Amino acid sequence: MTDAFTLREEIRAHALSLGFAACGFAHADAAPEAAARLDDWLEAGSHGSMDWMEARKGERARPRGLWPDARSLIMLGMSYAPREDPLRLAAEPGIGRISAYAQGHDYHDVVKKALKHLARWLVEQAGGELKVFVDTAPVMEKPLAAAAGIGWQGKHSNLVSRDHGSWLFLGAIMTSLDLPPDEAHDDRCGSCDACQTACPTDAFPRPYVVDARRCISYLTIEHKGPIPQEFRVALGNRIYGCDDCLAVCPWNKFAEAAAANRAFAARAELAAPELADLIAMDDAAFRAIFSGSPIKRIGRDRMVRNALLAAGNSGLSRLVPAIASLLDDPAPVVRGAAIWALGRLDPARFDAERAARRACEKDQDVAAEWDVAIAKRAVAR
Repeated sequence: MTDAFTLREEIRAHALSLGFAACGFAHADAAPEAAARLDDWLEAGSHGSMDWMEARKGERARPRGLWPDARSLIMLGMSYAPREDPLRLAAEPGIGRISAYAQGHDYHDVVKKALKHLARWLVEQAGGELKVFVDTAPVMEKPLAAAAGIGWQGKHSNLVSRDHGSWLFLGAIMTSLDLPPDEAHDDRCGSCDACQTACPTDAFPRPYVVDARRCISYLTIEHKGPIPQEFRVALGNRIYGCDDCLAVCPWNKFAEAAAANRAFAARAELAAPELADLIAMDDAAFRAIFSGSPIKRIGRDRMVRNALLAAGNSGLSRLVPAIASLLDDPAPVVRGAAIWALGRLDPARFDAERAARRACEKDQDVAAEWDVAIAKRAVAR
């Protein structure tokens, strides 16, 4: 009969054969301090409109709150280390920048498929009950992964690995089996504050804590309404997520793009999309372009909103006709973003369109876009 230590190493070897880059083990009651940190974070409102974080905080706070029969955790990481510098398009105003993790296949599907393969194999080998998770259940993957020894939570709050930098997707298997834990990983950030100073919107009130309400990833992905005025210029040409804090991590120098799962290789149409094409998308075009991508979850309206704000930051007058064509879009969030972008690129056209449209606008947020631009112009004078 296989002893627990041998089984642990067999699980680790099989996980690596399935495409995982890291595998570690922890007790089901690992990282107890994470519950208090979660409470503090929620109490500060740092989760923004992500109400599900609050609604299931009891289950999220500890693995056994989600599944009382859990005895051990198998924490897994799959590398998505990009082949090119994620910041290389910062000075390309006509291009929309998509976070590296979202340029290939949907990681939920890829990681979950591998998790299920590993889970089936484990049941065949050792029995027991288990559950698999990848970013869609109330599981605190990052502190649990640190407890399992596959990395540590960096000052940007994401997991950092000595071998894979800041480029790991995380998955978890809870099992009723008793498996020996690995040693928790030490924090290796030291005095480095590169991720903190790189943030375009000052989303880190202190190291290791991110205020989602100021984070470009949250604003472009999770936030459903108009993006607050104070952050729009800082978005630059980022249209889905933000890699800045991850990309500057010094530990990335040890990450090898060749080790990344090939499913996460950037699709040509997502590596450097033209803003003009994105602005022109209807719902059918959106679904066609982003099929199989995690981006499909935000829907056409939020993506076009993001592309319009990037267009407003571009300084490219050639985008004005496409922007103006969306002033009558059925989605208020799109109309509002088009108003802001038009005001940035063509004030004279903005004034003419405002005279024709402001009195007829029924949506309060959209009407406010017309008025805010005028008010800011008056202050500037």
